[in-house]
Amino acid sequence: MLNLVFTSLRYNAGKTGVMAGIAQVLSKKIGYMKPFGDRLLYRKKRLWDFDSAVFTNHFNLDEQPEDMSMGFDHSKLRYMYDAESSRKKIEEMAAHNSNEKDVLLVEGGRNINCGMSINLDAITICNILKGKLVVITSGDGDKIIDDLTFLKQNVDLEGVKLGGVIINKVKDVSDFQTLHGNYLNELALPVLGVIPYREELSKPTVQFISDVLLARVLSGESAMNKTVREIFVGAMSADAILRLDRLKKHSKIIITSGDRSDMILAAIESNCVGIVLTNNILPPPNIIARAANMNIPLLLTKGDTFQIAKKIDQSVPLLSHTDTKKLALWKTLIEENVDWRQLL
Repeated sequence: MLNLVFTSLRYNAGKTGVMAGIAQVLSKKIGYMKPFGDRLLYRKKRLWDFDSAVFTNHFNLDEQPEDMSMGFDHSKLRYMYDAESSRKKIEEMAAHNSNEKDVLLVEGGRNINCGMSINLDAITICNILKGKLVVITSGDGDKIIDDLTFLKQNVDLEGVKLGGVIINKVKDVSDFQTLHGNYLNELALPVLGVIPYREELSKPTVQFISDVLLARVLSGESAMNKTVREIFVGAMSADAILRLDRLKKHSKIIITSGDRSDMILAAIESNCVGIVLTNNILPPPNIIARAANMNIPLLLTKGDTFQIAKKIDQSVPLLSHTDTKKLALWKTLIEENVDWRQLL
């Protein structure tokens, strides 16, 4: 059994996407676990990690997503496990989630030291499972070089088998190689590849926004996979809104109160990809029917317009199990830019 433990040096480095891409190109039966969950998802009185749900659904895993994480809260995990019981639990989970599999993909927390105080950081997990550590880094060129220098000089990797480093979200790969290639060679780290930045991977889908807001979907269920490139708050009059050039842009989602029938109708006519209805107010049935006929998702939420807009703005677009286009793109990016065979 090959255990690959993935970690990153910064938050939002694209770890889950890289893992999903590698899982697709391996052509092997894969298992997945994320001992320290950090993206809590609550559905039908069940708690699981958002990323666990992605792998469970997309790769048709038999295991339940709630069985892929030990917990989500430092204080609770510190109370439940000491170092020895934590080690036994990780081994037990690995055995369960790798049953009849060829490769077990293990995802660490949001960065390399996340969970260290409760023995659930990526390096500790890698040592317990005797796996290969794969480090993801991203950002501008100087940040990447700083991170890799820190990894080389300050992170204790003694006894850890470093499978490699994958550099992600690079705006100009050629320029990066020209400016930093020699320094990378001097670091003597096993760099498996450099993945170029793709804007579409940084944009959420309507489904993701619905998940973040715990919204009730009133219409347009089959259009939830559309990408959202613009977010517009409809707080003025419909006439004023319709005169704005910004409303003419494609792939936009509009946030407005459910009692703003004029605004909702204007949004529907502007061919938006979705409408977030705030204040938990249902619009009239004829408006819901109109949106349904045009296959435009109406997302009913409980917060006010300001709260909902703020929540969307602060969210980090994550890979969802319904993002088939993004999953396919990750596969292509790994195939074209990463020497993934070295991990085997």
